[in-house]
Amino acid sequence: MNKHLEELIELSKLDKSIDDFTPLIETAQKKLARRATKRDDVVERISELNAVIEKARDSVASYEEQIKALNEQMTLGVAKEKAITTEKEMKALSMEAELAQEKLGHANSEIERQQTIIESKMAEIEEANKELEETTAEYEKVAAEVGEKLASIDADKGKLFEERNTKTMDIDMKILSFYEKIRVWAKNTAVVPVKKQACYGCFMKLNDSAYASLIKSEELLTCPHCGRIMYLEVQTEEA
Repeated sequence: MNKHLEELIELSKLDKSIDDFTPLIETAQKKLARRATKRDDVVERISELNAVIEKARDSVASYEEQIKALNEQMTLGVAKEKAITTEKEMKALSMEAELAQEKLGHANSEIERQQTIIESKMAEIEEANKELEETTAEYEKVAAEVGEKLASIDADKGKLFEERNTKTMDIDMKILSFYEKIRVWAKNTAVVPVKKQACYGCFMKLNDSAYASLIKSEELLTCPHCGRIMYLEVQTEEA
């Protein structure tokens, strides 16, 4: 087998080993992201509950101001009774008092309703805070595990990169450049075996002439269909 081809086969295997770490990294990062999303969802829910409580408290304060104003109005109405001289004035003052009483009843009812909402949401926040503690602890645990995993992967990748750099130093620059150009689009299938007279990059069958050239030639040959660098495996040659 051509020396350059042997070097490219080894380089291709190294590149594949390096790229094989990518899905492992993505899986670890997704695992951590899921825990972060779970934790953040709880934080958001607590924030929304606090917003509801704040709004309810504002409503209570507003109704309490109304009650204060209505009580002052009713006190003033009692004082006015002494100055009433006609039935019409008495009727108007009575209607005013009834309306004030109705508003008082509504305000007190709304305050009670808002207080119920506050108590309910406070209970939900208490439960959510417990959940937040659990999800935070879970996130921190997974973050530590992922950190160790990624550190291990980085160490392994570092060793492979060192080995790759050493190998590329020995490869002819033109050959290496040719390989890298194909790898841009072919990724880890830049160098592929031929089995049963078919390219294992595009899985198209080679014609007899191309296959014969591959068997006899000592030059780098590319697949006439896809352009990948081809080689015959040992088993194929023995066969």
